[in-house]
Amino acid sequence: PKMKEDSCLQAALICLGMLYYSHAITTEKLNHTRPSLHGHHEKGKEGQVLHRSKRGWVWNQFFVIEEYTGPDPVLVGRLHSDIDSGDGNIKYILSGEGAGIIFVIDDKSGNIHATKTLDREERAQYTLTAQAVDRNTNRPLEPPSEFIVKVQDINDNPPEFLHENYHANVPERSNVGTSVIQVTASDADDPTYGNSAKLVYSILEGQPYFSVEAQTGIIRTALPNMDREAKEEYHVVIQAKDMGGHMGGLSGTTKVTITLTDVNDNPPKFPQSVYQMSVSEAAVPGEEVGRVKAKDPDIGENGLVAYSIIDGDGMDMFEITTDYETQEGVVKLKKLLDFETKKSYSLKVEAANVHIDPKFISNGPFKDTVTVKISVEDADEPPVFLKPGYIFEVQENAASGTVVGKVHAKDPDAANSAIRYSIDRHTDLERYFIINAEDGNIKTIKALDREEIAWHNISVFAVEVHKQDQEAKVPVAIKVVDVNDNAPKFAAAYEAFVCENARSNQQFITISADDKDDSANGPRFIFSLPPEIIHNPNFTLRDNRDNTASVLVRREGFSRQKQDLYLLPIVISDGGLPPMSSTNTLTIRVCGCDNNGSLLSCNAEAYILNAGLSTGALIAILACIVILLVIVVLFVTLKRQKKEPLIVFEEEDVRENIITYDDEGGGEEDTEAFDIATLQNPDGINGFIPRKDIKPEYQYMPRPGLRPAPNSVDVDDFINTRIQEADNDPTAPPYDSIQIYGYEGRGSVAGSLSSLESATTDSDLDYDYLQNWGPRFKKLADLYGSKDTFDDDS
Repeated sequence: PKMKEDSCLQAALICLGMLYYSHAITTEKLNHTRPSLHGHHEKGKEGQVLHRSKRGWVWNQFFVIEEYTGPDPVLVGRLHSDIDSGDGNIKYILSGEGAGIIFVIDDKSGNIHATKTLDREERAQYTLTAQAVDRNTNRPLEPPSEFIVKVQDINDNPPEFLHENYHANVPERSNVGTSVIQVTASDADDPTYGNSAKLVYSILEGQPYFSVEAQTGIIRTALPNMDREAKEEYHVVIQAKDMGGHMGGLSGTTKVTITLTDVNDNPPKFPQSVYQMSVSEAAVPGEEVGRVKAKDPDIGENGLVAYSIIDGDGMDMFEITTDYETQEGVVKLKKLLDFETKKSYSLKVEAANVHIDPKFISNGPFKDTVTVKISVEDADEPPVFLKPGYIFEVQENAASGTVVGKVHAKDPDAANSAIRYSIDRHTDLERYFIINAEDGNIKTIKALDREEIAWHNISVFAVEVHKQDQEAKVPVAIKVVDVNDNAPKFAAAYEAFVCENARSNQQFITISADDKDDSANGPRFIFSLPPEIIHNPNFTLRDNRDNTASVLVRREGFSRQKQDLYLLPIVISDGGLPPMSSTNTLTIRVCGCDNNGSLLSCNAEAYILNAGLSTGALIAILACIVILLVIVVLFVTLKRQKKEPLIVFEEEDVRENIITYDDEGGGEEDTEAFDIATLQNPDGINGFIPRKDIKPEYQYMPRPGLRPAPNSVDVDDFINTRIQEADNDPTAPPYDSIQIYGYEGRGSVAGSLSSLESATTDSDLDYDYLQNWGPRFKKLADLYGSKDTFDDDS
């Protein structure tokens, strides 16, 4: 049946196209809008005259139905020229969009067919160009002319929604007809032709809660008082159908999830009427006692609940706060409890919504109340002092054992245990006080000095006799009351200066005083001179009655030559009971001043020298200088004087040694530069000769020395012989050329530098220490600085 309907529809469309085509030809002929092929002459390229008259074919556009699936190509239309006599000499040519591929033309009859299925949604029209030419010569008989082939729409596209799923929110308890969301569908068919794109919306699922407007797709609420607490989410299916919703139209659907948003339409409710709680009397303020909770099915800020205490005998002892995370009311202790005073309390707690919607005020009141009963539990409490702190006073210098004050504590429990007292020794390190453990009396152990410590802050412990863990502590402040036991003294170490030309009654210094005692026993100070010098001829004292005093010159004219220093005793008394006084000495120096009173010099010797020295003084000074010079010259002379040598050398030995010491030999072959006989001592050839000119002071234990490198047989034997003699003679150095180093005078820090003596030491000729003796021994350090050097020198 459907194919039958399509065939009928196609036949009707073809008929309409033919009618339109006939109407166009008639209109063209009546209006004469196109030139005739025979009405005009035009010169061609080869000079041929072309006869052009009014165009015989007339067309504007053709129509072809889309989605045609018949076995034969669809006839789109026919092109025909009035000059076509039907003899087949005219050839019709088609070009343009789709020509030869989609559209083909019969070049004899001019019939145009569509060879492929067309889709209007892909392309709605095609622009083609038609031309009539001579079949034999291809000469144009008509100029090219464009025409349009429109694809006729059929209902082949269903409606499609913009989104597959929609989400929307609407407040609960909204009025009927409240707009929720608008859904929109589109149809790809031609909206200008027929009803293929005319859509109608309907609801398939979601009734009776919601409805949809057929033309606009707006979803609205359909039931009043929808309750979120009963059902929060709804699923709605909306259909869009074309062809105006009539039978045979195509349709599409979409899903809409609608959520009811919360409004404050429910008051908070306590699940029970009474809450029971308990708290220990030892609990501290701020400690949590218990929690209450009112349930509100609303969510978010609509479900916020605030708690408060509106009545009860425990309003002053307890408080309640709101835990907004758990929506609970937290009951806390506000003040300390005493089981012995009151054992239970009652509270009336109210829970109320924080945010109230005026639209639903008629559902109120949005609050609820509950009774909270709190019982106080007994606890073993520590002792309690009657006062939070004690302040006592005691006079300084009071005798040991003086009572300072008394503290008192009691056990608040029903047992009323006995109390023992003690002092926290961390607060009384010097142990100034002691407390009676039984009655709490505090006494002094030693005398107190206010000037050393004015306040003593100690702590006293009170513990139960039978329960040492129950302890209380109280601060005790002890003020040391001042006693006038310190005399006033100068505020500073004063030293005054008075000019020689000072005038009578001239003030030259102002003094003040200090007193370590309290102000009650200190100022005002009284300044005076001792009675024995009250008529002092040089200076006088004036009390300024402001705790200061001025010292004045009593007479004129002072002389540094006669007296350049004065000591003035001053008596200072305080105003305490009993009064204390002290005598302080003021040092006064006499100085030279200019006419303006400015100090020039306070040195008496300088003043005398300026005036000139007497002859006797100058002689005495010169005599002292001469004596000092003589002593210095004698001392230097004695230090430089050389002592007599210990060894008396023979004149020829000394001479020979001096002559030959600096003469460097020429080696073994040189027999003229040095005479070996000079090394020989004729007196010592036959053996040991004792020395009689000196007394041996030290005994050296001989030990073999270093053997020099052999030069020749005779010299080697001779040197060995002399070394042996020197080693066996502890009383005298050898008589060779090295003997001059045996004595360098006494007092030398370097000691002896004799090579023979060094041979008997344990250093094995280690003279490296000579490097540290300075530049005077540099030559020796170079010669004896190492063993190799010594061997080479030998």
